[in-house]
Amino acid sequence: MTDFLLLAFVFLIAGVIAVPIASRLGLGSVLGYLIAGILISPILAWLHVDVISIQHFAEFGVVMMLFLVGLELEPKLLWSMRAKLLGLGGGQVGITALLVMAVGMAFGLVWTVALAVGLVFALSSTAIVLQTLTEKGLMKSDGGQSSFSVLLFQDIAVIPMLALVPLLALPDLIEAMSHGEAGDHGETISLVAGLVGWQVALVTLGAIAAVVIVGSYLTGPIFRFIAAANLREMFVATALMIVIGIALLMSLVGLSPALGTFLAGVVLANSEYRHELESDIDPFKGLLLGLFFMTVGAGINFGLLSANLALIVGLTLGLIILKAGVLYVLAVVFKVQGTDRWLFALGLAQAGEFGFVLLSFTVANGVIPTALADQLLLVVALSMLLTPALFILFDRVIVPRFMVDETREADAMPDGGSKIIIAGHGRVGGLVSRVLNGAGYAPTVIDFSSAQLEMLKRFGAHAYYGDATRPDLLHAAGIADAKLFVIAIDGKDQITELARYLHHQYPDLKVVARAVDRTHVYDLWNAGCRDIIRESYDSALRMGRSSLEHLGADRTQADAAVAVFDEMDRKGMIEIASHYDPAVPAMENEALIAKFNEMRVDWEIDLKAQMKAILTAD
Repeated sequence: MTDFLLLAFVFLIAGVIAVPIASRLGLGSVLGYLIAGILISPILAWLHVDVISIQHFAEFGVVMMLFLVGLELEPKLLWSMRAKLLGLGGGQVGITALLVMAVGMAFGLVWTVALAVGLVFALSSTAIVLQTLTEKGLMKSDGGQSSFSVLLFQDIAVIPMLALVPLLALPDLIEAMSHGEAGDHGETISLVAGLVGWQVALVTLGAIAAVVIVGSYLTGPIFRFIAAANLREMFVATALMIVIGIALLMSLVGLSPALGTFLAGVVLANSEYRHELESDIDPFKGLLLGLFFMTVGAGINFGLLSANLALIVGLTLGLIILKAGVLYVLAVVFKVQGTDRWLFALGLAQAGEFGFVLLSFTVANGVIPTALADQLLLVVALSMLLTPALFILFDRVIVPRFMVDETREADAMPDGGSKIIIAGHGRVGGLVSRVLNGAGYAPTVIDFSSAQLEMLKRFGAHAYYGDATRPDLLHAAGIADAKLFVIAIDGKDQITELARYLHHQYPDLKVVARAVDRTHVYDLWNAGCRDIIRESYDSALRMGRSSLEHLGADRTQADAAVAVFDEMDRKGMIEIASHYDPAVPAMENEALIAKFNEMRVDWEIDLKAQMKAILTAD
């Protein structure tokens, strides 16, 4: 127990120190975890820790991540992605594997070994890429969606790869293994062991059908039963039970646990318990993924690396260049535009965590010699370690270059640009844009979806791809000449920081900002924004008006009553906002609490009196 607690303490303190520092430096949490793993590797060696065993356990974070990704997708959306799944995903895996195989044979590898290496290197890191895309808010961009399609295809492709690897076995290695040189890998439980082909297929389809049936028909009754106990921890336990159970079932029939849980997530995407599942699973996913990244860093064999430094670094850089080239060509063929093309090419240029699984499987089946596999493991780990650097290259080199190109394109437009800028073209910004377009204005739109923005350009709107919080992008969009700026992006912190920047740098600019909730209104007021729209406020007022009508008020009375409430609420918000201090939690701000309690008494008396007068009037 003492050893376990000491190990847990080492991992936690390394993560707590390294990750915030890396995030503050703009390197991202993934690189922070990798660096933390490298730093604690001597301690793990001193404690005689089996890093590979911990890594296999931590890989369950990838399983949980794909379950959460599945919850965000509806089956219709997944079906609409089939062209990218087969075209981009299939093309990337097939072409990369064949090119690596050709390079391997050119360097003297037997074709079976070269093909196995190609299959290993064809896979990218689902864990690192999805985590980084989510952190940077790029998941909904065209490059992010294309990357997800390829990663999903790769996870599916692991299944036939595992079936193909034993057929590539070398007779000499098999003979050596029979004499004990390859080690004893033990027995694993399987529901398909010893079955013929059609029986394996039947059992596999039955397992998939069980996942779909349980997800569609049994999770609702199960969660309703658990809800009767009114115990939060039982919801957490049930959510974990579902994920672990599905992963176990997939493993027993020889399928990828990550693929099985992804399928379950898609099935549950329309469930009323979807958000409960997300909130229960997400903390475990984050912790396990962090542990996984740390084990990747800790698993680097620096002795072997120093002895073969030039070879391994050369192979790593060669792999990244080759994969990036293949991905870039596919992006051109499938018309992925602008910076999305580079995001797609650079983001997936590494090897992935399933490469560790395939390499151990190839060694166990006598396909790749142990000495070569050890070197390839270093290539996989180093390429994953370099992935955050590729995203930094994208952010700081690629994106600014495209901003310059788009600025020149905008300067060539005959009307000289718009006086209105909308940051974000989602469910809020899109409606604002339609209203302004309907009134005859042509706002400049900034968003991450290049395909959507290309469509807007075709309808005469100025459109920019990228992060609306970047000063260089705002300059390119014409912020210096703008009269109105509408903030409709996601994320409370991003909205607040953008509002604060605009208030300080462009004090005469009229800013309309989207507020996520009541506390966010106070944050935006403190940041200098004075036209704040709560995203659910107006719809809530309309619901209140309809409720009053159902309770007997006529339309005129309901409108008047809601108008009184709206006026008093707005005045109260302004008074309370003047006592708000973002550096002090609201529950600890005595001045704010005192002001709120003082106003609440008078506010309720006055409001009730006015509403009663309106609703009882003839």
